[in-house]
Amino acid sequence: MTTNTSTEAAGRARFEDLQALMALMTGDEKHDVAATSTLDALWVLYDRVLRVTPETAEAQDRDRFLLSKGHGPMAYYAVLTAKGFLDPALLPGFGGYDSPLGYHPDRMLLPGVEISSGSLGHGLPLAVGTALGLRAQGLTDPAVWVLVGDAEFDEGSNHEAVAFAGAYGLDRLHTVVIDNSSATHGWQGGIAQRFAAAGWSTATVDGRDHEALYRAFTAEHPGRPHVVIARVEPKNS
Repeated sequence: MTTNTSTEAAGRARFEDLQALMALMTGDEKHDVAATSTLDALWVLYDRVLRVTPETAEAQDRDRFLLSKGHGPMAYYAVLTAKGFLDPALLPGFGGYDSPLGYHPDRMLLPGVEISSGSLGHGLPLAVGTALGLRAQGLTDPAVWVLVGDAEFDEGSNHEAVAFAGAYGLDRLHTVVIDNSSATHGWQGGIAQRFAAAGWSTATVDGRDHEALYRAFTAEHPGRPHVVIARVEPKNS
């Protein structure tokens, strides 16, 4: 749902506006920590990187963004609102029975949402399939982005997805890992090393530094998928 007012406001949106938008969402189970951990990365993607707007959300050549880290979608809703995909009037109903803004995003209810988030660990395999499907159709321009949490790598499906994407050189696939030290097992040598071993291009940056995020997001990686590990403060700090 969009309005002329919200679309016009999108052109003037600032990162500083996001906290006020998030404050409008007053439902229970907000998962505030999970939401704020993704805020900076989401903003830089939608403000400076992704080639998708409310007007092109159904275009075949759009970039695709998949939110795998679906807990705490407040930041995602705030960014979508700031960019004109959602009407700000929806925000106070967050989590309500009749609201389209659920505790996990629903692609059937919200414009611009590519996948419905649920069980953690599904987003990266879906992104691999999306990138492979676009390649099969000869669509080489659209980029596929997926945002995951470090704890999602406790799921074996993600390790299979990492290995497959590297082996098939899915160079239009980009993964953003929000690393807030919440994984149960952890990765020997660090997250980036696991991706690099599978043939990915990697970058590890401060997840609150917008310029560092932008440089990492736009780094060249010919012939290889790309992962950006965005380190933020530990979940329980």
